[in-house]
Amino acid sequence: MTTVARVVLDSPLPQLDRLFDYRVPAEFEDDCVPGVRVKVPLRTGARMSDGYVVEIVTEGEYPGELSAIETVVSPVPVLAPEIWSLARAVADRAAGVASDVLRLAVPTRQVRAEKAWLARDTTWSPPAVTPPPVTDYAEGALEALVADHGRAAVSAVPHPVALGDQDAPVWVPGWAATLAQAAAHTLATEQSAVIAVPDFRDVIDLERALLAVLPPERVVRFDAKQTNGQRAKALLQARTHAVVAIGNRTAVYAPATELGLIAMWDDGDASFTEPRAPYVHTRDVALVRAAQSGAALLFVSHARSTDVQRLVELHWLQEVAPHRVRTPKVIPTVQQTGAEGFAAEARIPSSAWRAAREASQHGAVLVQVASPGFGTGLVCAECGERAHCRICGGPLGSPHRGATPQCRFCGALAVGFRCPTCGNGTVKPVGQGAQRTADELGRAFPGTRIVVADGSRPLDEVPARPSVVVATRGAEPSVPGGYACVLLLDGERMLAREGLRVQEDVLRFWTNAAAKGAPGAEAYLVGIGGKLATAMALWRLDQPAHDELADRRELHFPPAVRVATLTGTDEAVTAAVEALDGLTVGPVLGPVPVEDDAAPGAVRAIVRFPYAHGAEVAATLKAEVIRRASTRRVLPGGNRRRAAPALRVRLDDAEPFSEV
Repeated sequence: MTTVARVVLDSPLPQLDRLFDYRVPAEFEDDCVPGVRVKVPLRTGARMSDGYVVEIVTEGEYPGELSAIETVVSPVPVLAPEIWSLARAVADRAAGVASDVLRLAVPTRQVRAEKAWLARDTTWSPPAVTPPPVTDYAEGALEALVADHGRAAVSAVPHPVALGDQDAPVWVPGWAATLAQAAAHTLATEQSAVIAVPDFRDVIDLERALLAVLPPERVVRFDAKQTNGQRAKALLQARTHAVVAIGNRTAVYAPATELGLIAMWDDGDASFTEPRAPYVHTRDVALVRAAQSGAALLFVSHARSTDVQRLVELHWLQEVAPHRVRTPKVIPTVQQTGAEGFAAEARIPSSAWRAAREASQHGAVLVQVASPGFGTGLVCAECGERAHCRICGGPLGSPHRGATPQCRFCGALAVGFRCPTCGNGTVKPVGQGAQRTADELGRAFPGTRIVVADGSRPLDEVPARPSVVVATRGAEPSVPGGYACVLLLDGERMLAREGLRVQEDVLRFWTNAAAKGAPGAEAYLVGIGGKLATAMALWRLDQPAHDELADRRELHFPPAVRVATLTGTDEAVTAAVEALDGLTVGPVLGPVPVEDDAAPGAVRAIVRFPYAHGAEVAATLKAEVIRRASTRRVLPGGNRRRAAPALRVRLDDAEPFSEV
């Protein structure tokens, strides 16, 4: 009887996105098991390809003579069955290729990690877990939800929480404490948990919270800062026993045969948008995996995203809020009375100024600003013309006072700059970036320590002592016990950007910063009024998401509907749109010309369709992509270079709506 291995090839070609049958030679039968890496021949061009064995059967589907597996690269099964099922489902949902998903889920081979795993002590078992109660919520509410494998949108605890020993407490954000306690309850039943967070600061906070309630052997990391060797070691550890897998986008692909909990913190963060094919948002991967595994699913945030709000309003997610906790005391300065003249127009109103000065005498004060650098831009000192880069045309900026102007787009130094309008060679900054704000506060608060935290100077934590921390949005470091006062500046500038998700993004920036304050600390929202200010002041953060979702339903914009972006030749895009006839909702947007260096003359169309037709739309578009990819194209002028794809498809693409 012939042993047949069904193999998925490591190839981005859509026409090869299926399982291929290969005969297993007798010498490989012991090592050729599901999940191992293999090399197999391709009939076309007599080439060799890498792949993974998905399953072993006794009869293949191909009726003819089967090619034999060339070699088993390693006997270690690195592709878990549940991860293959997840990759297949995610790729089908996005009209993509499964091997592209596997590149995100499985790191490149690391021989040292595999040898260590093979030589491990198989009799060793990890220490047992005694879970603490989930605090700050109704007694037993989250514990029961996790145990029953429920699904919920959880409003985070809006202040830091102390974990561990009372004599030497570990201070972590409220959301991190909640997720650590929920994960401990999952681990106590010998089920794994997977928790995805946006960036390295969140990973550090979450790891500290987990280590305060769990043994270190039970926590593994999957994040962008790891080497391939560290990722490979973490993957094999997660396959060995129940763990809590934490990290960024790739953490949601961590293997776990018994998965009890999937959680995400701040799912609306742009860092969860995958920049590589098939461009699937981490939230969507979590939804697919929860449906496949039956695990509990938690979306934790302060300000809810419209995507999660849609699931709440469909009653697919349950709402869970903290019970009897102190919310930040948010004070919108535009709603205060008494300021007149220049005082009313000051960047920092007098009330916020006095509160910050008083708080800085006994604790840390957080000042959130919109932009890094010294100024938000440079203009000619003579005529006021905006200064632009001579190379790419981007805006010039200055990282600090007296620095050589530098392009914010390409990074080129503007040495010897001359204004093209008047010929003047001097520039002056406009606006206040983080560094300029810090300089001004340093003069206003003599003797007070001033700290700047931004993308070029990342900080995870600052000590709880008198200081003023000036941080750009999303880069705010934590303080043990929380900040004594929080100032939220440049709100009008943040909201002035054009984009579909500007309002919910800015609300996330504000609430995440305000929640870093100590319980009961004042947070001043400067220059903002209206519904957003009222929602912040009352800490009723579900209403803006509800209103925003209602507006998008009227416009047929995501997430009220799903979208597919079709890019390619006019003929290919038109044919793909026609193939979807009857499945769309509302008129197709486009096609319109787009700039594409790889495909001059390309056009783009945006197709909107209901969620119920998602599988049918994805399958139809993928069939069009395969048909176009399988057709030979002749480049004009006899150019022998490989032609760009005639049709590219991206589902749930946020880019066309980033500037509306």
